[in-house]
Amino acid sequence: MEIDHDEFLALQRGKACAIIDVREPHEFAAGHIPGAVNRPLSRFDPGELPTDKPIVLVCQSGGRSAKALQRALAAGVQHVRHYAPGTGGWRARGEPVESGG
Repeated sequence: MEIDHDEFLALQRGKACAIIDVREPHEFAAGHIPGAVNRPLSRFDPGELPTDKPIVLVCQSGGRSAKALQRALAAGVQHVRHYAPGTGGWRARGEPVESGG
């Protein structure tokens, strides 16, 4: 249920997915993928996920987004994947990040 970088980048640029960052607020504020919304894993509720477009879950390096993915799937959420390289991998590829909450 992972999404590869090129597909994720195309969806992100086209605003064709909901990007849910499950890091804590201070991590999110320090830099996140443009367009991402913060829903920390510590308070993650699959029932609050958007239903109008595919969902991509991200964290720093894939661990927390994988946990959020399992919770979402267990709750019956469809059209949800995670970006395993996380925000760290996004940055390593030279992609832009935004600061602030």
